[in-house]
Amino acid sequence: MRILVVDDQQSLRQALSYQLQTHGYEVIEAADAVDAVHKFKTFRPELILLDVILPEEDGYWVARQIRGIEGGKWTPIIFLSGQDHDLDLWQGIEAGGDDYLVKPVSEVVLRAKLHAMERLLSMRNELIQTTEELRVANERLAHISTHDELTGLANRRGFNDELHKQIAQARASGQNLTLILCDIDHFKRLNDAKGHVEGDACLRQVGALFRACCHRPTDYAARYGGEEFGLILPNTPKSGAMTFVRAMQHMLRARGIAHPDSPVGELVTLSGGITTCIPDQDTTVRSMLMRADEALYLAKARGRNRFFSFEMQQDSIDQAPQLVAAGATAS
Repeated sequence: MRILVVDDQQSLRQALSYQLQTHGYEVIEAADAVDAVHKFKTFRPELILLDVILPEEDGYWVARQIRGIEGGKWTPIIFLSGQDHDLDLWQGIEAGGDDYLVKPVSEVVLRAKLHAMERLLSMRNELIQTTEELRVANERLAHISTHDELTGLANRRGFNDELHKQIAQARASGQNLTLILCDIDHFKRLNDAKGHVEGDACLRQVGALFRACCHRPTDYAARYGGEEFGLILPNTPKSGAMTFVRAMQHMLRARGIAHPDSPVGELVTLSGGITTCIPDQDTTVRSMLMRADEALYLAKARGRNRFFSFEMQQDSIDQAPQLVAAGATAS
């Protein structure tokens, strides 16, 4: 343990330092208040033996300075003084001291006090370590509760929480909010043909595609469940959403993920539903999810490998807007 010894009398200071060094302590010496504060800042000792009577500023001033410097940490301070009045003890504790010894200090008493402070420091450090371990564990637990381990994206819970937040923000700002739900076409056939290991690899690749597409910090991607994924795009109008999914489809084709048993083609494809709105008081997480899910259903009904938007009344492979059947529009 590194100890700072502060005493203006050189002979007493050196004698105390020698005594401490013979018991294995590392000692730093200071002869006045200003030097004591400087040595504390420089060496950060684990304990301070502090004389009360010092030139210019006294030991109480030093204690107050140290307590202001160390922030959330704690350095034991034991005052040394020739005064043994109750008021002196009270002043020492009030200034930030932890104990008060009257000079000349008995070697046995000093060793006992140092051992007591060492135990307190050890207990405090263990508590800090345990607290930090708990903090890390809680952060990990919170991350696991809102993220998908396979893809690294958010999970359904995290996605729904984020959608709730983004609806409130878009409602307050009067900006467009786009929600996209999509899934991998005929994913069960891919699992059956290539096995679950390759199926998981496909999910990870698609998850990486979504991360690559989310350029803005506010864009939010999630694995919503199984082979289904979701995207939240704040401040994105319906035309921008369609441009986004077309670019995403192009990037997916470029990755060339093989799907040997897909009726749609030789590569993995996505079908998705898009809904865009400026949320009002009636807009909820459930209503937006239902709207996007209905659009996803229509994308599949129209042949898959496409994204359908109710607001644009077209899908991502249309060259011009097309009307859907009246019954589907009403839904």
